[in-house]
Formats: sequence, C-alpha cells, structure tokens
Amino acid sequence: MTHDAMLERGLRKRAGALLFEGVFEGLTRLGKLHPMAKPDRHGVQVLRDIPYATGPGRRRDHLLDVYRPQGTREGEGLPVVLYIHGGAFRMLSKDSHWIMGLSFARRGLLVFNINYRLAPEHPYPAAAVDASNALRWVLDNARAYGGDTDKLIIAGESAGANLACVTTIACCYERPEPWARALFDRGVTPRAALPACGILQVSDTQRFARRRPLPRWLTDRLTAPTNHYLGAADADQPGGLELADPLCVIEKGEEPARPLPPFFLPVGTRDPLLDDTRRMAAALQALSVDAEAIYYPGELHAFHAMIFRPAARKCWLDTWRFLGRVMPETVELAREREHLLRRSPVRMMLSRR
Repeated sequence: MTHDAMLERGLRKRAGALLFEGVFEGLTRLGKLHPMAKPDRHGVQVLRDIPYATGPGRRRDHLLDVYRPQGTREGEGLPVVLYIHGGAFRMLSKDSHWIMGLSFARRGLLVFNINYRLAPEHPYPAAAVDASNALRWVLDNARAYGGDTDKLIIAGESAGANLACVTTIACCYERPEPWARALFDRGVTPRAALPACGILQVSDTQRFARRRPLPRWLTDRLTAPTNHYLGAADADQPGGLELADPLCVIEKGEEPARPLPPFFLPVGTRDPLLDDTRRMAAALQALSVDAEAIYYPGELHAFHAMIFRPAARKCWLDTWRFLGRVMPETVELAREREHLLRRSPVRMMLSRR
C-alpha cells in the first residue's frame, strides 16, 4: 500500500470514528431531553459515580451508577442487573447508557451500570478484568443497595454483550485467567444472560466483509475492534486471547463446571453483527442451554436503544417476557411497579402493550 493510500485510509478511519462518536454523543444529549431521562418521574433513584475498584486507568474507568426503585431498602431482595455498555471497546460509558439502567429499574430491578477501561489505551483483557471486578464488587455490596445476587442478570449490548458473555463464562467455566478464576471462585451462577447484538469474535472481524460485500466505511468500523482491543494485547498471558472471543469458547462444546444460565439474544436482521448472534444461539443450544434468539426484521445495530420506535418497544417487551419465563419473580415486581407508575405524570413508551 502506498503512503498516500495509507494516509487516506487512516484519515477515513479517523473521520468515521469521529462521526460515530459524535452521533452517539448527540443522541445521548438529545435523549436526556426525553421525559424518561428524569428518573424521579418514574419512581427511580440513581446513585452516581460509585467506585468499584482501583488500579490502572482513570478514576472514572472504575465507577458505576446504581439505578433502583425509589424507597428500596437494604436487604429487600430485588433481582440484580449488571449492565455493561457497548461502544466497540473504545468509546461510550455508563452515562451514554442511562436508558438501559432506567429501563430495568423501572420494572423493579436493581441495576449496576458500569464504566470500564477502553481501548486502545487499555487493550484486552482490561475491559474483561474490569467487568469481572465490577461483578465481584456487586456480589459484595448488592445487599446494601437492596439486591439479592442469587437473582443475578448479566446484560450488555454490542461490545458490552461480548463482556456480558465473558463474565457469564467466567462464572461457569474453570478458566486459567486469574481474573476469571477469581470470579469463578465466588461460586455464583447468573440466573439469566442478556447479550444483545453482540460482537462475539473479536479476533476475526474481517469475516463480516468475507461473508458479503460491505461499504468501506462500514468495514472500517467493523474491523476496528480487532486493532484497538487486540492490537497491543499480550497473547502469552494465561488463557491467551481466548476470552476475547466468547463465541469460540462456547462453540468448542465443552461442558461448563456450572450450568450456563438461560440466554436472551435479540438482534436486528440488518445488523452487520447478526451472524454472531446466530452462531452463539446455535452453540448454546448444542450444549442444551436455554437460548432464545429473536431476530427483528429490518432493524439495525442496537435498535432497541431507540425506545420511541415500535421495534425497540417490542424488543423490550420480549425481554420482559423472557425474564418472566426464566425468573418468575420479575413478573410480580413488574406488576407492582406498573401499579405505582399509573400515577406517574409521564407514561414511559416501554410500558405500552
């Protein structure tokens, strides 16, 4: 490749990244104007910027927000959600993903919405280490915030779906990675995993372009995680880079030391990452795991974040239905919350039936 071609490619990638970041940051700012962005109108309390760990990185890298129903008391026994944001492992934060925390808490769940270290400054396994450390902190502290970690749900979208799968695997498989072993040794098994539209095999993002022709700007965005997340990663660490690809771990077909929980895997049919969800669902089902994948016709990546759209509302309703099936206690909580929220001055779109 000539110098000019390399320069052009680099500029194109940088411009695409800036555009991508700008769109999400703009949507975050606009979203906060939505009535749902005011938690107290929905009976939700938010406790912000609680540290869950110390170590390399900025202080903000190891903070989380707690979303919980107003009036929640210590030891109340609410189901607990660990939510892990997406953003190609290199951008966004718990603040950009407030809608996720609020959506779950409005149904009566206790949510821990986390930050983690971002690539390329912090390559693999930094994000996975942080997610596992955050879960260990949650296991130690959830009761004080009103939660019961015997009712644990691990959720995330895109890169966060990858990390949700990794964290679930670390709970259920005996792994050589020290951070995964530390989580496994806690003896916890999630009740449900909710990885939405995940990028689940980071080591080979070129597969998307091999599968079908894609615009160059989209190929750049899809292949960037391999370079940013794995480019400077140490392949000689315990476990190598294996847990960067949770899909491949499950596709090995090895039985876990503890049963994997039920999985709910929503994705749009126009999402370039669609095939990862299809493969993960098939691999889980081959292990006799309760894995429910739902494909939303014509929908793009992370469509469920745009709650004003009918498909997004359907996705959330499908999520509540799934949780009601595998965790029946969430149904009664939702009924109680709906009764309280009928008096709310603002009706949340996700409550429409």
